[in-house]
Amino acid sequence: MKHELDALQQLDDRAAGHLLADSTHANANVSLIQIHDQRSAPGGVVRFKSILVQLQNRLHLWPMFRKRLQRVPLGLDRPYWVDDDMFDLEYHVRHIALPKPGDWRQFCIQASRLHARALDMDRPPWELYVIEGLDSFLDLPEGSFALLLKTHLAALDLSALASLTEALCDRQAEPSPLTPPPSWFADSAPSPLTLLQRSMWRSALSPWQMPWAVERMVPMAKALTAGFSEVHPMTRFNSVVSPHRVFETRRFTVEEFEAIAASVHGATIEDAVIAVCGGALRQYLEQDLEELPASGSLNAMVWHAGAADAAQAGETGKPTWRPRVLGTDVADPLDRLATVVGSQAQYPVVAQQAVRPAFPAGQVKGEVSAHCIIRFIPAPAQTQYLCGAHMAYTSAILPIRDGTGLSFAVTQYEGRVVISPTSCREIIPDPERFAQCLRDSFQASLAQAHNQVKKAALAVSRATPKPKAGAVKTTKP
Repeated sequence: MKHELDALQQLDDRAAGHLLADSTHANANVSLIQIHDQRSAPGGVVRFKSILVQLQNRLHLWPMFRKRLQRVPLGLDRPYWVDDDMFDLEYHVRHIALPKPGDWRQFCIQASRLHARALDMDRPPWELYVIEGLDSFLDLPEGSFALLLKTHLAALDLSALASLTEALCDRQAEPSPLTPPPSWFADSAPSPLTLLQRSMWRSALSPWQMPWAVERMVPMAKALTAGFSEVHPMTRFNSVVSPHRVFETRRFTVEEFEAIAASVHGATIEDAVIAVCGGALRQYLEQDLEELPASGSLNAMVWHAGAADAAQAGETGKPTWRPRVLGTDVADPLDRLATVVGSQAQYPVVAQQAVRPAFPAGQVKGEVSAHCIIRFIPAPAQTQYLCGAHMAYTSAILPIRDGTGLSFAVTQYEGRVVISPTSCREIIPDPERFAQCLRDSFQASLAQAHNQVKKAALAVSRATPKPKAGAVKTTKP
């Protein structure tokens, strides 16, 4: 009996928190987007059946993709992951195409709609869409296709997105030889009685742990005692979100962001990205909506997959959050970047939270006001190919929630930085215009950085002594 209980895989604090965050109009879905150029594939074509076979042969690398939630009777404890004995790969993988002309705007609308739909949590919580008809994309040839992998943050940590891509794809255009996948047979799901016994066993061994039923009330209690009134200054991004998502993307080069960062002492690419996002928010709220707060800077909660910031928080390798100033109250791009850099140590690293890991910005007394989320999402360090098709783009559509209606996904792949904002239609009714503000903010920062380099070069040239007119140079024999 004890061995059977120990074998069960229960949701941890992070996964349970994401599940608790779901509502009828805001769920914790995340959608990984890849766009592939199939000219590099054998014969220049990738068939849907080939992608299906590729998935079939790689599923054993991600066992979670064959697991579903098993809930405890009466909701007395956290759910468990169990094998889905009715698993059907073709239910989870769908094939669609954009209507003509197949441009970027149509793709963003379709991707947003797919992302917004709730997943069937009685099945393994993921869906993969192969989207064809991408025939009018800039920088991509006609016939490119996209993959949209939608899953729930209770099932997949964003830290694992890079390794997920690497498991699905190859590092060379020549597809790897197909080998039969390992045999898989679903283990029997535990009975309701077993789960009840497990719940009592956990309570007996760890009476100090917060029971699931009580834990579900914590976010509700915080909402009743806090609300949105604690956010200062208030913006449209701190309102109730609708179920209608909008998504956009702008691509930049790493080299250009390095030039922006080099213009301010101590700045990093991360600081430059935060400052550019702050400039976009300033322009959108001030010029387009006339809603820029009269005083004070907007703030962002910045998420990292782990590493340095996690170590500072005492949780090496675990995701962490850190409040960061966006500098929206500063007009000059480089002064804004200097403000972002100077305020880096203003707020401490916040460890990944158990109850609210998806959205740490619910405002309670004493917490830092956050107006948006910025997530730096790991991407593969090397070029990837799916069935021989070159992966030319990767980004993500992130979840949003009441009180935090704007998220930025930031990825770095093949020398490009991709910034992808996600919001809802009522908060940002014109996502193309918002994305243009993002582009304008970047261009203004880059132009200022180049001007600073020119001024520095001019100052050096003026300070360098010049030979006097008519002077004759002599050389020793």
